[in-house]
Amino acid sequence: MFDIKENLRKLPEKPGVYIMRDENNIILYVGKAINLKRRVSSYFRKTRKSSRIEKMVTKIDHFEYIITDNEVEALVLECNLIKKHRPQYNVMLKDDKTYPYIKVTIKETFPRVFITRKVIEDGSKYYGPYTDVTAVKEMLYFVKTLFPLKSCKTDFKTINKNHRPCLNYHIKKCLAPCTGNISKEVYHEMIDKVCDFLSGKYEEVVKKLTDEMNDYSKNMEYEKAASVRDKINSIKKASEKQKVSKFNNEDSDVIGLSKYEGRACVEVLTIRGGKLLGQEQYKFEGVEDDDDEEIISMFLKQFYSTRLYIPKKIVIRYELEDINVIEEWLGGLKQSKVEIKVPSKGENARILDMAEKNAFNSLKNSVTKDDSEAIVLKLYEVLHLSKMPKKIESYDISNLGNENIVGAMITVVNGKLMPNLYRKFKMKYNETQDDVSCTYEMLTRRLNHVEGEDEAFSTLPDLILADGGKNQVGAIKRALLEHNCDVEVVGMIKDNKHKIKALLVNNRAIPISKHPELLKFIFMVQEEVHRFAITYHRSLRSKALEDSELDGIEGVGEKRKIKLLQHFKTIDRIKEATVEELLKVDGMNEKLAENIYKFFNH
Repeated sequence: MFDIKENLRKLPEKPGVYIMRDENNIILYVGKAINLKRRVSSYFRKTRKSSRIEKMVTKIDHFEYIITDNEVEALVLECNLIKKHRPQYNVMLKDDKTYPYIKVTIKETFPRVFITRKVIEDGSKYYGPYTDVTAVKEMLYFVKTLFPLKSCKTDFKTINKNHRPCLNYHIKKCLAPCTGNISKEVYHEMIDKVCDFLSGKYEEVVKKLTDEMNDYSKNMEYEKAASVRDKINSIKKASEKQKVSKFNNEDSDVIGLSKYEGRACVEVLTIRGGKLLGQEQYKFEGVEDDDDEEIISMFLKQFYSTRLYIPKKIVIRYELEDINVIEEWLGGLKQSKVEIKVPSKGENARILDMAEKNAFNSLKNSVTKDDSEAIVLKLYEVLHLSKMPKKIESYDISNLGNENIVGAMITVVNGKLMPNLYRKFKMKYNETQDDVSCTYEMLTRRLNHVEGEDEAFSTLPDLILADGGKNQVGAIKRALLEHNCDVEVVGMIKDNKHKIKALLVNNRAIPISKHPELLKFIFMVQEEVHRFAITYHRSLRSKALEDSELDGIEGVGEKRKIKLLQHFKTIDRIKEATVEELLKVDGMNEKLAENIYKFFNH
């Protein structure tokens, strides 16, 4: 038996990390302290605590601790343990989205610049993350318009002057380093300008380009000088759009917190060189009576422990108890001084106000989403899923015989249909009515585009709802396994009237008749994916019918074409049919049957 009072007395008065566990040895909470004895003992005193911590204390069965040499070491260990164990009662960043970055492959002989969602230690430079996919695409397009970089993956370590350049060279979108048209040194000078531009150092890029323009002008290369001048004007125009404050060209993050009806939102404004380059939002549940200072402190530690870049200055609202420790820790990560400012007036305070207003508006608007988000929570709880199904995909196959077999994918985000993320598939490899094989083909093609530029495909869903039972689920899981993708799959078990009676989860049928709101949601998804698939199929069928081998047969119009195809499935079988077989088609008469037979057999 663990005696809490006895072990509290044994706690050392040294810095370190403490770990609270329940009776099943599950970690409830991880924290750091400059004085372990004083900090851990405070949980068991009758002092005011947030409801979250009060609830956690009632579940504590025992605790353990790790002594460190100083509080900075304790902070690092705390961050690592929270990241590893994700304790239930710590304030957690639960944002599982993978945001896009712009990657510059500076280690290559002739570097490329492109969008990626994977950050790996390969010596490349990464800029981001960008929360707005459209914005990052526009940024990349702008960069490639200003600087004609190569986009092919080949790293031309040896140059072949007889190599034939691609189309991009001829349309002035690449300088064809493959042919030796540009030296490695000059190409890397251009890459340096790209990196400065992506870092928000517009003034430095403009200065370099101005020097370049002047050199061209002195050498009477006026056409090249004019081209550089146009680039300078474009950059100045982009710079003016982003200028929000006089931040002395420092890199800063402004972090605002707001609470509304039991929720909290932290907004991060990213300012580089005095320009607002982006914003990120993180929402938290169940922290309505937590101290704002504790939320911000936990946020800073979790947020910056995974960031690729840490700015020189971070602006927050509150004087944190451990602000000096966090500054020292961040300085160690950056390997240069980091300052956390708490302004009361001036430009910093104005931008901080803006961040807090944005956070408040986001919370206020999200309250209207409660019903949709409640469905997501219901799915998570009733189906015992391993993660919250924020993004759900569902698939369906539609066919009429073996002609125009199609598939459809719909996407649900936070309980709401997202038509802009719907996608259609025309079967390439399946020529027969086999829904299972077609489902496998559709999933395989969808998974081939993970990490691509298509917003619908670039991130995996948290859950796939299969419009079928064991066989469809098996086909989807096979495709996921082959692509090394870990996504939960739930099937729909239907009765003889094609109505959903249960959901298939890990080979176990879970009835949902007692959850009408869940049943309604699943039915809505089923109907929507079916509607989207059949609409696509009809559009292809109508197009095919417009130019059909049945045209020219007297008495055969559009409706008759459809009935013939529904009965015989293919044109070839209609051609081979006897008059007696044709008469079996709904609404067919003897004269018309003979007309069709004669058309194909005389």
